[in-house]
Amino acid sequence: MDWTRLSHTLRDRTPGLMDATGRYAVLVPLVEGEEGPSLLYEVRAGSLRRQPGEVCFPGGKMEGDETPEACALRETWEELGISPKRIQLLGRLDFIAHRANFIMYPILARVDREALAGMAPSPAEVAEVFLIPLEHLMTHPPLEYSYRLLPDTDKSFPYDLLGIPRNYKWQPGGENVPVYPWQGHAVWGLTGRITRHLVGLLREKGLEP
Repeated sequence: MDWTRLSHTLRDRTPGLMDATGRYAVLVPLVEGEEGPSLLYEVRAGSLRRQPGEVCFPGGKMEGDETPEACALRETWEELGISPKRIQLLGRLDFIAHRANFIMYPILARVDREALAGMAPSPAEVAEVFLIPLEHLMTHPPLEYSYRLLPDTDKSFPYDLLGIPRNYKWQPGGENVPVYPWQGHAVWGLTGRITRHLVGLLREKGLEP
């Protein structure tokens, strides 16, 4: 074993999410609206194969050696027609390591209000867009729902090889789902988690709008 080479390999390597099947990034767009700073959300087109009609932030899968920031800007341009020149990147929020073996990087950004007037959402991807004032999100906590996650093994699972009984007591997981109702829409899932995280971070740092 070349211990020096191994040490250098680990030193120069950026750790990622083990067994990850994909890396994604979303832009979390703050816009100075009529009611103060607001978050810009999309509604996914009903024709999309995955999660049609759900509320999300602009974003998608990272390509090649693309950075999360570059991916978020590219996807925002492709989905909403907002030029990167009209976007000021503010920084990364906490990333999400999802149970479906992918990692998601939320990138907080400020979008010029004037850019919304020239916005051109792609009809193939976006059904509509809307704003929620940050003040509303900070003064109206989300509804929260929780459910348990338990392994569902089949007959081929090697209980005998592992030396454990078939009624083995797996340690359950869990999921907490925040839901922000807003004028006929529901912000939930990963988008709801990112929203809750941002609101909590702003409150913790005393950065109320």
